[in-house]
Amino acid sequence: MQGMAATEQLAERIRHVLDGRWEETRQRVRREIDPAAFAPPTELLDIETHRQRTLEAILELTHTDFARDGLSPEQGGTGRHGASVTAFEMLGHADLSIFVKAGVQFGLFGGAIANLGTERHHREFLPGMIDGSLLGCFAMTETGHGSDVQALLTTATYDAATDEIVVHTPDLRARKDYIGNAARDARMAAVFAQLVVDGEDHGVHCVLVPIRDEQGSPMPGVTIGDCGAKMGLRGVDNGRLTFDQVRVPRANLLDRYGSIDDEGRYHSPIESRGRRFFTMLGTLVRGRISVAGGAGAATRTALTLAITYGLHRTQFESGDGDGEVTILDYRAHQRKLLVPLASSYALMLAQNALVERMHEVASGQDTSEHAQRELEARAAGIKAVTTRHATDTIQTCREACGGAGYLSANRFDDLKADTDVFTTFEGDNTVLLQLVAKGLLTQYKDAFHELDTRGAFFFGARQVTESVIERTIGGSLIQRLISGAPGRDADDALGDRGGQLSLFEDRESHLLETAAMRLRRAGEDGADSFEIFNDAQPHLLETARAHVDRVVLEAFVSAIDACEDEDAREVLDLVCDLYVFATIEANRAWFLEHGRLNHAQAKGVIARVDELCAQLRPHAQTLIDAFAIPNAWRDTELLEFLGETSG
Repeated sequence: MQGMAATEQLAERIRHVLDGRWEETRQRVRREIDPAAFAPPTELLDIETHRQRTLEAILELTHTDFARDGLSPEQGGTGRHGASVTAFEMLGHADLSIFVKAGVQFGLFGGAIANLGTERHHREFLPGMIDGSLLGCFAMTETGHGSDVQALLTTATYDAATDEIVVHTPDLRARKDYIGNAARDARMAAVFAQLVVDGEDHGVHCVLVPIRDEQGSPMPGVTIGDCGAKMGLRGVDNGRLTFDQVRVPRANLLDRYGSIDDEGRYHSPIESRGRRFFTMLGTLVRGRISVAGGAGAATRTALTLAITYGLHRTQFESGDGDGEVTILDYRAHQRKLLVPLASSYALMLAQNALVERMHEVASGQDTSEHAQRELEARAAGIKAVTTRHATDTIQTCREACGGAGYLSANRFDDLKADTDVFTTFEGDNTVLLQLVAKGLLTQYKDAFHELDTRGAFFFGARQVTESVIERTIGGSLIQRLISGAPGRDADDALGDRGGQLSLFEDRESHLLETAAMRLRRAGEDGADSFEIFNDAQPHLLETARAHVDRVVLEAFVSAIDACEDEDAREVLDLVCDLYVFATIEANRAWFLEHGRLNHAQAKGVIARVDELCAQLRPHAQTLIDAFAIPNAWRDTELLEFLGETSG
């Protein structure tokens, strides 16, 4: 019993590190939200029942401060932006339909009003958004345009004769598609469209358009369709919207960045159309950050279930008369689960650092455009890597539980299906990684916003002669560790934290510099700029991944440095080492080809991953307990089969 108590205490101290700055918020979610109301359904529900259940949970959330935390005091909130994102991240452990629908209502619809509107919009619409009396949707994506938002085809044309804005869908490609909340519950849509004033197109703006009346019937000129059954997220009512010359008051234009005055003239504080567009979208970065958080939470749930199973399930005799072997004692099984567990720890700590940065920008602690652009790029990279990790890891966890993992009662099917779309919504991952590479090349300069995609890359390539690593997490600590690291050829270089950081930085720098060299050829006479860009695309994506690997490691190292408990720190150091060596192992070919590792070191990396898995095996239960997932959100038939209780 004494040993069990010590293990529980260690898990609690590690939880304190993982919970991060908004630990109190995570604890409030664990204490205050009715677990049963937000837990995944225990049986397959028909779509209508699941949608109603999801709506009821959203309305339950309106009685908490979690959504209000995401608004500034001037908007009727608390200004605890990081706390709000953290609270909704916790819902990623529960029914992911609730997580997504909450994100649509409070994050996307509410965020559009809060960030793109002005005081009169805040006063008129935000109270209803918060208390659930005004349910909304976020109508950006079109059937013909997803990632390329600048090319949206829906129009919003100002009619000076009636002082109205006319919203119109010119053809099927312009239909608003996959819109969460649209099929069933939303009364109003935040519609993104090309704003035309006096015959001039001013680019994409957002207009609030009522889509249903008080009885729930479509408004005149609005056609609403239902996307129907999907791979997952059955409780989210995704729909399709088309507009046939739908008229709304001029006041419904969210006009923080572009307004129409009483004389019918357009004004904007940002003269450049391209820069104005990126500024508008930049204010909505919170949705992308939340998707990464939800994906990370779902992955931690899957790992908790699979590792618990691995700690109790036995298979095959050991041969020494001690009976069957617990499957987590097999090295292959340890690699299968403990390596992604280490990555989940690393990504959670990187997510915490990202949320802190978002809070600083949203609360006005850092108002520089450079900070906003860097935040957007980091959010894009963390989202892309975390959602890819979720898709891969949840599948691995399913396989690690054999047939038990295939049963719906054990949740892996819902976790897989519900998170699958995360790799492509709030930005397709390939496009997001390109955005990361673009930011690295341009160093988040203003000129980036004046250029098209290829132009931005080529502009950046001309600027980069020698890459400069910008450390946004733990700058002085990281520099001190790197400065004290042994040389690359030293026997202990890979075992030194500074040496590891240096190796990750070196990979990113080399990839960035060589990418710039490839793209500079576009300036040569007769060069085919698209062909050059297209050929370099895989290189750019690899550069972005290397950048994210480095940022994630820096976040992990900074969190360990801040940990005051010696025992917790010792275990976290091992987890960090496993993340490092597994990442190097996955990219061993690059490190060998570019002379960063010799053959002996490369072989040693494989052996070290095995050693670290063996060292962490006794801590497996502690590491998943530290996630502190509420019992109702991890209660499955799997645990009953193993003789575990919900507690």
